[in-house]
Amino acid sequence: MLRYSLLDEALVRYRRVGDGEMVHVSLPELFVALAANEVRDFPALRSHQRHPWYAFLCQLAAITLHHADRNDLFATAEEWKAALLALTPNDPDGAAWCLITPPERPAFLQAPVPKRTVSNWKTVCRAADELDMLVTSRNHDLKAARARRATTDEWLYALLSIQTQEGFLGQGNYGISRMNGGFSSRPGIGIVEGSSWGGRWYWDTRLLLNAREHIADTHDLPIIGGHALLWLLPWDGNQSLQFSSLDPLYIEICRRVRLQCDGAGLFAMCSGTRAARVAAKDLNGVTGDPWTPVETTAGKALSLTGEGFHYKLLSELLFGGKFTPGVAHSVNGRGSPLYLIARAVARGQGKTEGYHERQIPISPRMRSWMQQQQHAMLAKIAHERIAAIAEVRSLLWQSLVVLFNNGDIGKDASDSVKDKAKRFSKSFEQGEDGRFFIDLTEEVESDTPENVRLHWMLGVVDRADAILRAAFDAGPRSAMRRYHACAAALSRFHGALRRTKSPLPLLAQHYQNRTNQEDVNV
Repeated sequence: MLRYSLLDEALVRYRRVGDGEMVHVSLPELFVALAANEVRDFPALRSHQRHPWYAFLCQLAAITLHHADRNDLFATAEEWKAALLALTPNDPDGAAWCLITPPERPAFLQAPVPKRTVSNWKTVCRAADELDMLVTSRNHDLKAARARRATTDEWLYALLSIQTQEGFLGQGNYGISRMNGGFSSRPGIGIVEGSSWGGRWYWDTRLLLNAREHIADTHDLPIIGGHALLWLLPWDGNQSLQFSSLDPLYIEICRRVRLQCDGAGLFAMCSGTRAARVAAKDLNGVTGDPWTPVETTAGKALSLTGEGFHYKLLSELLFGGKFTPGVAHSVNGRGSPLYLIARAVARGQGKTEGYHERQIPISPRMRSWMQQQQHAMLAKIAHERIAAIAEVRSLLWQSLVVLFNNGDIGKDASDSVKDKAKRFSKSFEQGEDGRFFIDLTEEVESDTPENVRLHWMLGVVDRADAILRAAFDAGPRSAMRRYHACAAALSRFHGALRRTKSPLPLLAQHYQNRTNQEDVNV
């Protein structure tokens, strides 16, 4: 009755670093491969499942090492297996690490069913992606229930995804504790070395192991004896676990799910609950999750919107004081190069607003300033650049309004004209967003930062000017009106930059100096 054991069967596939060869391993063997930095990627892992899988591997390894009273990794798969089994002393046969077990026993990420049967559970998922947490719009965003011939690891990732990052989805379908409300999401934000799975896992596992006491003290959690693997405890759907009873690195579940198997393969049975698995409604997602920033003043976990990880938010996460980062947001003791990786699914009420992922390089001088707690210097540079982009976008929008209003500056523009100008000016900001941190790094690393800043501002103006000129085709069609509108729009844009009270004084001074030099040459 015990089937698909993660401890004994090679259920996980990864591609090997170097030659890309496909390798099938058990969970203990995967830990050994990660420690040897042999894992390039996981071919069955979908984009939105990357962080839940990575977080699970780090949390589980840190919990296992703590339980074994070790600071260093195990060397062999046999040692890992024995240590993992030691986490489930009531199930020495490894049932808690199997995907399918009798209902009254724990299965991997599946709590025991007190009534010993799931025959009355009504929801059946025949496809792995049907079990997963993504909510799509009538099959337009992403076709649902496609993975009807899913492999075992695809079922594994789907199960992990719904149990560790799902939110509220109607009565009886409660979300995880590690997010700010049922319609929020669980972010994955941390500083890493390169893109290697093994290197990242090794470092963050040690980081989590060393941060246990800090997390416990900060959130009033027991250092020893707390519930770490929440699927080991029976759950009838009516009772919640108290947050104060959990391990600092607890791995949770939020739904009653049991995997089954018939002649057609694996499928899932699901049942609603009357209570969330963890009573954490008042915590606002502030649970000590290593990869979740917390809004310092508001006291709530970061909630990603449909805008994703735009440059303003990432500047705050990297340098600003608005957020208190998780323990995985650390530059100390790491090698180079370093990157900030930000991942999250933006969720809404009964919908998914997109998966967002972004990787930002951290330059050597930027890293040095962060290590010396000189975030204010970096924040000042970033905020000044953000303000400059905002000023140019505002000026571009005003110039576009003039263009689409047939060059009439005094006439009030209609809402349609304003919306049209907004669409064009938005593309400008999107372009600056994509290159913001590359340009910022050039200034931070330069020995002549003011020259770099001026060169950057001139580039910003040139790119905005190009968008304004590209919009001429969408302006007036009449030849006379067209000439007047284009000239008025250009005059509005460049004239405002050169005036005495320019929103960009450094740029205005440059133009004035250039004009003075031209006068001297004449």
